[in-house]
Amino acid sequence: MGDLIPLFPLGTPLFPGVVLPLQVFEPRYRRLVRDLLAVPEGRPRSFGVVAIRQGWEVEQVAPAEALYDVGCTARVQGIRPQPDGGFRLVTVGGDRFRLLDLVVAEDPPYLRAEVEWLADEEAAEEAAGDQDELGPPEGAEHPAVLDDLVSDVARGSMEVLVRGVGELFTRYVVAVAGLTGEGPDLEGVGAGGLLTSVSGNPRALSYLVASAALLTTEDRQALLAESATRRRLRAESRLLRRELTLLETVGAVPAPLQRFAGPRSVN
Repeated sequence: MGDLIPLFPLGTPLFPGVVLPLQVFEPRYRRLVRDLLAVPEGRPRSFGVVAIRQGWEVEQVAPAEALYDVGCTARVQGIRPQPDGGFRLVTVGGDRFRLLDLVVAEDPPYLRAEVEWLADEEAAEEAAGDQDELGPPEGAEHPAVLDDLVSDVARGSMEVLVRGVGELFTRYVVAVAGLTGEGPDLEGVGAGGLLTSVSGNPRALSYLVASAALLTTEDRQALLAESATRRRLRAESRLLRRELTLLETVGAVPAPLQRFAGPRSVN
């Protein structure tokens, strides 16, 4: 049995440390917010955000088939009631989790899920380096010295990786801005300012790029499911190079699929 948390399905994943403003107007999610408001002062108010896998409405298909299995909690930072009975929320991404089971009921009317919490691999990978590429030769002498060398190389390779992804992301933002007149969803802050805000934090950089780049839901979901920062940054390096090639050769910016969503037909 995992922990039971309320769920809020969205069209795209949420990443740890990323700010997510929400406007809540559906009755079931108004109920969710009221339940959060009832949480005693001093206790955390949060819910799980999971991306929708297929279709535009979870109710149109079985929830277990409609949702991706890895999500992220949204920690509520502020709640503002609206005159129409809805709410405006400011949340920030918290902890990653994997869905174990979904709970559908009339009361409460919103989805809930049993989840297991996903740990990051930061400590292990930094201590051991990337063993596939940086491990000492089998049978080598003085293993302690070699282990220290491997760790030094691992830290150095991380710095190179961070610098490379930062440079690619800056080029990407400039390329998107050149075609559209505006960058990705950076809330009015240039790429340089955002990169400065996560300076020295490879994990935060990886989630910044994952959330800000105009990637498909599948690409973003794969980045969310990745537990190691090093591997996440490597994947982002490949994705940014792919997107830059498309921007520079085709001269087109991908649009979110939700932009083309319309009323569903029975046909």
